[in-house]
Amino acid sequence: MSYLKSLYNDRNIIMQLAKNDFKVKYLGSYLGIFWAFMNPIIMILIYWFVFQIGFRSMPIDDVPFILWLIAGIIPWFFISEAIAIGTNSILDNSYLVKKVVFRVSLLPIIKTISALFIHIIFLLIVIVLFAIYGFGFSIYHIQIFYFLFATVILVYGVSLITSSLAIFSKDVGQIVSVLLQFGFWLTPIFWSFQIVPLNLQFLFKLNPIYYIVEGYRNTLIYQKWFWEDPLLTIYFWLFTLTVLIFGVWIFKKLRPHFSDVL
Repeated sequence: MSYLKSLYNDRNIIMQLAKNDFKVKYLGSYLGIFWAFMNPIIMILIYWFVFQIGFRSMPIDDVPFILWLIAGIIPWFFISEAIAIGTNSILDNSYLVKKVVFRVSLLPIIKTISALFIHIIFLLIVIVLFAIYGFGFSIYHIQIFYFLFATVILVYGVSLITSSLAIFSKDVGQIVSVLLQFGFWLTPIFWSFQIVPLNLQFLFKLNPIYYIVEGYRNTLIYQKWFWEDPLLTIYFWLFTLTVLIFGVWIFKKLRPHFSDVL
């Protein structure tokens, strides 16, 4: 609790540094922030063309395939981006490790918040796109804030673990990249969960990202509250809080050795 309280006390510093990180990331390029949206948009268009035009994918639950796809892939973009940059957050700022006045533990959350800025903008665009297709604003959109919070906590916990280990082995970054690839294909992002046999569905639900992806779809499409699936919600938070606690523990355990390795 003291660790999380210290993060709350430093919230102004975190937000300021996250804004600076966001600006620096696109500083010097002519198109600036446009590049943050370019790759995700291209990927969405490719998947849409391959599955809807090439494979003739039909609307899912009477929802246009492009909307169903976007609702699931948008949270994945944020999760994968935040974990990837969070893993390298300390390595990329190694000069700060030996500065006694700077709390290195802030680096993973700064990277997470920086990635969150793009996600929020993307999310607003998606809501507008849904409105164009006739899916107007509803009371269920409020729970987007809940899933944003849940995603940030999950990503931050994972980033604490991976960023701590990445200092001692460069292979960690490659392993994370491979695991994210597996995570993408094992999560029902562009394929319907209904094709999974009933006796195997629980295995896919063990993936915490499943909860986030389905949560976005339930919010934007199916109009279902997160508490309507209490067992999955309880499992997600038990898993996420365990990851966060372990992340804080391993970070504190390894922190004194950072400067010796870097």
